Amino acid sequence: MLAEWFEQKRAQYPSPLYGSVDIRDSGWKVAAVDINAFPAGFNNIEEDDLQRLVGPIRHWLDNEYPGSQLVLLWPESNTRNPGYAENILVIKRLIQSAGRECRVGSVELADFAEIEALSGHLSLSPVTRCPDGVLVNGQRPDLIITNNDLTNGKIPSGKIPVAPPQGLGWFQRRKSNHFRVVQPFIDEVAKLLEIDPWVLGTHWFVSEDKCLEQEICRKTLAKEVDDCLDMLREKYRSLGIDSKPKLFVKNDSGTYGLGIIEISSGDELLNLSKRKMNKLTYGKGGAEVIDFLIQEGVPTRLKWRDYVIEPCMYSVGGDVDAWFYRANNKKGTLANLNTPSTRFIAPSKLEMDEGGKEALQHASGWHTLVAELALLGLSAEYAELEN
Repeated sequence: MLAEWFEQKRAQYPSPLYGSVDIRDSGWKVAAVDINAFPAGFNNIEEDDLQRLVGPIRHWLDNEYPGSQLVLLWPESNTRNPGYAENILVIKRLIQSAGRECRVGSVELADFAEIEALSGHLSLSPVTRCPDGVLVNGQRPDLIITNNDLTNGKIPSGKIPVAPPQGLGWFQRRKSNHFRVVQPFIDEVAKLLEIDPWVLGTHWFVSEDKCLEQEICRKTLAKEVDDCLDMLREKYRSLGIDSKPKLFVKNDSGTYGLGIIEISSGDELLNLSKRKMNKLTYGKGGAEVIDFLIQEGVPTRLKWRDYVIEPCMYSVGGDVDAWFYRANNKKGTLANLNTPSTRFIAPSKLEMDEGGKEALQHASGWHTLVAELALLGLSAEYAELEN
């Protein structure tokens, strides 16, 4: 039943080149809390899973850009993060294994010949502007694949096709838009399974137009926060959940875990310290934060040794393809785990003890279902850009 439903829905939407989904499993709900259109953790995927990604990326390239031979992989401009550079090395290898020539570079990195990755050096090719786009090593690429979240705007691609679509960049995309387009899919699946759709998603709303900088607006927002928390408390009571609900306030157009705070009352929002306000309003590269997503906090019940963990799913071509786990032994079950103290754990390591095995068992069921719904939502975002 579900397989037929997904097959029918996927046929209606374009397939994303790639994507990643962060999932929280509280025991009473499993929800996707973040969906990345430009995933930057391919280096955390186990080698066996990476080998299985070659077929899907070849299939996607053959279907979407059958004439493409020279691919320019356009990375972030962060030259001091070896982990990110390793991610680019892995993506380059996947593209080459799919039968394409792949060069790495960007206009911003034109002065660099190489950057340091975890396993060695990542060679960069010179990229220059030309009247109809860019040249890499003096050649016009057939396709540009971006692994840059485009916080600062579009790249100068000219007439060269770009994947993923540049409209998914953070200069334009909003996290809340994803949760808007995915909710009808969640509702339909919940109806098929005869369950409450609340157990497959998060409750959320948006604060717009620099509301936190305006006292009257902040008071109204604080009332909305308290109303939302009251609703969640009642939900918890009705389901016998012994926990206190909290909300996360996030930059609605950001990534890398920046601009996130946790609150448990409207008063906390009204009385934010200068430090917390600065944290909340700091965007990547100093970008101005205007809108905020207020999202139900979903604790994780999954643990491995002394770490709390959350599943991360990686996809090529719109399918659930690979998993690893974000683990942090300095954060609590409700906290944002995406901090410098995070480790990334492969499924094979989790198989070594009971706590890890429990997480893996869920990955083949509810975690996969939620990841598939999130990818369908990403496909719907693609479709909106085409219309």
